[in-house]
Amino acid sequence: VMTEPVAEMCERLVKAVNVIMDPETNQTLRLEALKFCEEFKETSSLCIPCGLKLAAKTQPAVIRHFGLQILEHVIKYRWNNMQVNEKVQLKDCAMQLLSTGTSSVLQEESHIKDVLSRITVEMIKREWPQNWPDMLKEMEALTSQGEAQTELVMLILLRLAEDVITFQTLPTQRRRDIQQTLTQNMDSIFTFLMAILHINVEDFRKTVRHVCFDTNKARVYCRVSVATLNTLAGYIDWVSLAHITNNNCQLLEILCLLLNEPELQLEAAECLLIAISRKMDWLSLRLVERRYIFLKRLCQVLCAMGSQLCFLAVSTDIEIPPNLCKYTEALMAFTTHTSHFLKMSTLQTWGALFRHDVLSKDPVILEMAKKYMKTCMTNLIKTGYPSRNDHPSCMYSSVDFDSDEDFHSFSVVFRAQQSDMLRLACRMAPLEAFQIAAEWLQFQITSPVDVGDSTTSSGGLCSMLSPSVTQWDAETIFMECMVGQIFKHLETEKLPIDASTELLQALLKYETKDPLILSCVLTNTSALFPFVIHRPHLLSLVLDKLFRAVTFETSQNKMVPRTRAVKNVRRHACSSIIRICRDYPDFLVPCFDIFYEHTKKLLASDPTITYMEKCSLMEALVLISNQFKDFEKQKAFLDELLAPVVADWTSEDLRVLATPAMYLSFIGADQVLTEKTREAEAITCNRARLSFCLFVLSGVIKRAKWPSDMEEAKAGGFVVGCTSGGEPIYRNPCTSIFLAMLPNLFVLIRTQISLFLPENMARLSETFSAAHEIMDQEKNVVLGISQPLLDIYDSPVYKSNLERMQGFFATIYDICFHALGNACQSLLQEFYSIEGLTQEISTSVFGTFDHVPDHRLRPMIHILFIHSSLVQYCPPEYHESLLCPLLGPLFAYILQVGIVQRLTWAENNVTQEMLEEHLVILLTREVIEFLSKWLHFSTIICLVSSIEFTSIYMSLLTLSFTAISWKDTTICNRSSSLLCWTLLRPATAGNLLPEAVTWFFTSVLKALQVHGQHEVCNNTLNQLAMLIYEALRPRYAELRTVMMQVPNINMDSLDQYDHKLLDPKAQKAGEKKRKDQFKRLLAGTIGKALCEQFKKEVHIKNLPTLFKRPKDEKDIMNETLGLAALFAPTTEAL
Repeated sequence: VMTEPVAEMCERLVKAVNVIMDPETNQTLRLEALKFCEEFKETSSLCIPCGLKLAAKTQPAVIRHFGLQILEHVIKYRWNNMQVNEKVQLKDCAMQLLSTGTSSVLQEESHIKDVLSRITVEMIKREWPQNWPDMLKEMEALTSQGEAQTELVMLILLRLAEDVITFQTLPTQRRRDIQQTLTQNMDSIFTFLMAILHINVEDFRKTVRHVCFDTNKARVYCRVSVATLNTLAGYIDWVSLAHITNNNCQLLEILCLLLNEPELQLEAAECLLIAISRKMDWLSLRLVERRYIFLKRLCQVLCAMGSQLCFLAVSTDIEIPPNLCKYTEALMAFTTHTSHFLKMSTLQTWGALFRHDVLSKDPVILEMAKKYMKTCMTNLIKTGYPSRNDHPSCMYSSVDFDSDEDFHSFSVVFRAQQSDMLRLACRMAPLEAFQIAAEWLQFQITSPVDVGDSTTSSGGLCSMLSPSVTQWDAETIFMECMVGQIFKHLETEKLPIDASTELLQALLKYETKDPLILSCVLTNTSALFPFVIHRPHLLSLVLDKLFRAVTFETSQNKMVPRTRAVKNVRRHACSSIIRICRDYPDFLVPCFDIFYEHTKKLLASDPTITYMEKCSLMEALVLISNQFKDFEKQKAFLDELLAPVVADWTSEDLRVLATPAMYLSFIGADQVLTEKTREAEAITCNRARLSFCLFVLSGVIKRAKWPSDMEEAKAGGFVVGCTSGGEPIYRNPCTSIFLAMLPNLFVLIRTQISLFLPENMARLSETFSAAHEIMDQEKNVVLGISQPLLDIYDSPVYKSNLERMQGFFATIYDICFHALGNACQSLLQEFYSIEGLTQEISTSVFGTFDHVPDHRLRPMIHILFIHSSLVQYCPPEYHESLLCPLLGPLFAYILQVGIVQRLTWAENNVTQEMLEEHLVILLTREVIEFLSKWLHFSTIICLVSSIEFTSIYMSLLTLSFTAISWKDTTICNRSSSLLCWTLLRPATAGNLLPEAVTWFFTSVLKALQVHGQHEVCNNTLNQLAMLIYEALRPRYAELRTVMMQVPNINMDSLDQYDHKLLDPKAQKAGEKKRKDQFKRLLAGTIGKALCEQFKKEVHIKNLPTLFKRPKDEKDIMNETLGLAALFAPTTEAL
């Protein structure tokens, strides 16, 4: 009989739940009702009777679910405080709910079934097997009561396996007890599951095949079969393989047969995939179309079989399966499927087959490699955007991808993987690959241009989605992959020289005014250029094609800005010329004079050539001149080539670079303009002059080299002496040019950095007041925001006045440091021996960099110290005089910036701009990466022993130990593993202040509190803490005081650890054991992830240890071991 308090409380709870679930309820009432329900679950003694009352089958589903949640809460959080009779009563009630408390299998709500299974599993986790030995028998008995109970038992067994094995949500001993008992009973569990599956599948088939079959009855059997297959999937991944292969692989046979049942094939494929892919990762996607999901699973099954095949066929002694041909044809069917996802799923398997030492030589695989290459002619074509409907693959893409941006990101990876597999196939059949590429290119050349419909073209020109462009683009990738492999894996005499020559000639004759297609033509030309080496008469034709592309235009109207596609073609042509000159300079030396005259004529006669294009052509000339191998001849050429640039850069009118106000006026940053107002041509020319001079200086310094061969360098006059270590000292033919331009370079750097001072920021006009702010493109890179999917290639590139000024400032700022960095690499000794270099860099680069914004400071550090490392190429004799005076202020500043920003995040982390946080993190990462490369033990010893550089050393120590607790795991991991102990170890030999020792150790513990939940950081930080403690604890008792403050530390364990550490007579434990002991001591410092901080703890007590059979004791003293016979002198004994 229901007591009155229980009935009254149930009535209140029902009202509260209805208020919570009613969408019309206001927020205040909903919160009050929610608070009432939560307080009831936490504090009320009526939870069990109320929960059972509310869970009755007569209640609405939402009330039943809440009642069952109450019971689950009691089991999870109050079980340890309940009396035994209360536990038994609750367990019996839960079993009664399983037996009679649900509706039929088709009518019952899935969330009711789910919470019922959770309740049962929570009790099992706390009481089985010790206090509930008959649990499995009770579950088996439940299945005899009907299909609804059978499905619930399947859900219980599945959730039990997930909690114990997959998610491991139990304490170690409880998990071990349950897993061990499951393993011991796995024979009976699998027999039980197979019997349930067999009965329901057979009943399902009989019902479906009946002339007047009952649809609902069939659905019932199908539902139970699906639940059983899902449960099997939860066990197949971890049980012994013997259970899977029992009875001549009966389970696998049944699963294969179920692939013919449309209603069960998906779940069967899931089980089959897991069984075949044991210990292999696979991607599970939640998709809508059942048939498509089935195809994915079946494809993964095939791929898993391929992995097993590659693993087994390890030698020629292994017999290749006779049905390998059928297998590869099945795999190829998925490779040629319309779905891009299915195509990509097969690539890894093809790669394994093509790379395999044994299988790759089999005729079947060789034939499939040829088929794969032909398939690439279709698969490389970029089609299937989910927003479009112009290809059959669009339908599948709309299922696989949320947007065109997602598809674009996928297609980039997909195409890269296809290219890798294509290279492997080309390696196996290089001549066939050439034939396919040649026929494809000939087809493209002879085919008319198809611009597509109005959505893929504009003004009669192609867009990126035009059919012709997608075809040309795919062919270009095939050609590049093929040529690279054919030269690697074919002897020279077998190369198809004549055929390639005809192909190249046809390509050179091909003319088009479409920039996107022309870009593909240029790529094909560059790819086929290696064949020109064997037919030198084609060189002039190739260069003519490229030079004409440098000046390519689609419009005669000079006032209309060029489209992106046109700019890309011109840039592409310049890059191709540089690439040819870089890779084949010897081949171009005989025609250097013609090349030079052609370039001079082009530079003088075509005013439309941009400064970037001019610079690229000059770099190409410098690359060829490196083959003169004559210092004086190359120097004379460089002096002649760069004379106009040097004269312009050192002219009187560029003295304006020294004064910020005059410089801003020179580039027009102090002028007020509107978007309808064009800048004066003189202002535009001034900016172009500066850009051109700097790009030429940086490019020429980068390209000018001495001969790599020592003897050739000596003979050419490039070697001027030797270092004290016997290394040659080289001279660069462009040194004099660089030295002539260096003073103004330092002046410009100094002025550029001073522009960030408040007084100079005020000089910017209203139009350009935001000129120093980060550009949108840079901002997207910092924040990881993807760029627009498809650039509008057919529209002119219009930029606002502000965007042009922002781009100019950013470009000038970066190129100045590129010029210095390139000089470090190319001039070496000549650069570092420049008189007053330290002072110049200090005053210009680091003079006022505390005002430089982070988005400008980061590229400076990256370019100058990492990419073209000022430190990496610095001779040892200049370390003290050059590096230390420069790096000290930099490290101190980074430390200051990081601490300030970290405090800002702590105080105002809600409103703080994400951009600023990312910039500081990226900046610190750059510094940490630089330090990890540069710092060596000998360098640190030098810093520690030198009083002059003590401040630098202290800045490094402070920076590294402070950075480990910043909210970035990358910084923490790199700093703790590569820097902290490397820096601190030399100082441990001396006398440190107790406060300093305490600070170092506490910093590591703080980092554990912030990052300890991450396994990688946890390991490195624990290692660092142990190194510090063991090195300094014998001399500094303060470290024990710090350790005593660690939450929940075991003082006995700490005493034992200290005893073994301090007592020289104590037996020392091994390193691994010491690590584990110290890690347990610091366990209390580990912080929780944000998602775990407010989660209520679930405590599950350990039960008595399961009975273990004692090992048989043998008296080995009385047992005959045969040792006497082994060493007996007689042969009979052996």
